[in-house]
Amino acid sequence: MNTTEEQDDLYYHIALSFVPGIGARTGRMLLDRYNTAHNIFKTPLKELKTVEGIGEIKAKGFISAEVLKRAETEYAYVRNHDIDVLRINYDNYPKRLLNCVDAPILLYKKGNGNLDSKKTVAIVGTRNNSEYGCKITEDLIEQLQSLEDIVVVSGLASGIDTIAHRKSVQTCIPTVGVLGHGHDRIYPSTNRALAAQMTEQGAVLSEFPSGTLPEKNNFPMRNRIVAGMSDVTVVVESHIKGGALITATIAAGYNREVAAFPGRVNDSKSAGCNELIRNNVAAMITKGEDLIELMNWDKEKKPKIVQPKLFITLTPDEQNIIDLLQKKETVHADEILHYSKLPNSTLAATLLQLEMQGIIKSLPGKQYRIH
Repeated sequence: MNTTEEQDDLYYHIALSFVPGIGARTGRMLLDRYNTAHNIFKTPLKELKTVEGIGEIKAKGFISAEVLKRAETEYAYVRNHDIDVLRINYDNYPKRLLNCVDAPILLYKKGNGNLDSKKTVAIVGTRNNSEYGCKITEDLIEQLQSLEDIVVVSGLASGIDTIAHRKSVQTCIPTVGVLGHGHDRIYPSTNRALAAQMTEQGAVLSEFPSGTLPEKNNFPMRNRIVAGMSDVTVVVESHIKGGALITATIAAGYNREVAAFPGRVNDSKSAGCNELIRNNVAAMITKGEDLIELMNWDKEKKPKIVQPKLFITLTPDEQNIIDLLQKKETVHADEILHYSKLPNSTLAATLLQLEMQGIIKSLPGKQYRIH
């Protein structure tokens, strides 16, 4: 395939994702039938109408000026922003997702990470985690550090997702965040710097084009990618109707392993985990070694890398924040904002940098303390 044909097919593959009524399964069926997206769009309308599941209304979408214009805009966007488009009928598409019948026909990827690592673990949980949830997430990732060729996947949401991504970056484990919106934004915005760091060894993915807002209906769709990319989904903390339970249920439906940390019977943040364990949807784990044994990875450990503690030079703003935190056991973010007199965005980036260096620790309720 020469360069012109490759560019044309990329454009038409993007266009295919915009055709009304053509979802993941129908799009995949058409690609199987016609081999490339470009071939689908070259097919006469009278033939497309006769394809099972298409019909006249859907067929007209392939000649829609609006569809082609949106594809042209998105094609320009991905080329201008260093975004790779992973197409389901190309070799660079994540292999584990290929086994999922509802896998998206394309993924927009930003970053250098390998999506087909030998071991892939999804770590998910509530946005409103407890300190217990934070600790077991961080401990789990530290224990997974002993494994070769492992990737941690999550949804880049607040709470457990953020803790999992951040700790993975700190321990040099590649981590992949799956978005419920387009690449032109990061939600929550406080994770923007974290997302940029993740792309160095891992990646940020989305099936949604630029301009897509983080709307409620997008997140269950995002969750199926988290589950489908992973060998095992670990639920740390979840309410009885939490989004993490959706991810776990999808993973079980894909015949992937599911594991969960138990919690107190009267703790609403652990109600979902306890329910998964009670119904035999999830295996109960209490530490990383349990997960490693569950996945039969215990024979492939590598020596744990101990990061040397270096003398760190702080900026004046960082030192100002450290001086405040040394005066109290914990300090609320609003008090730090008032004390430091920094703009919100600058403060968020400074706090994240201090966390990444292991100097401070974030706690539930927007509290911070010296690590």
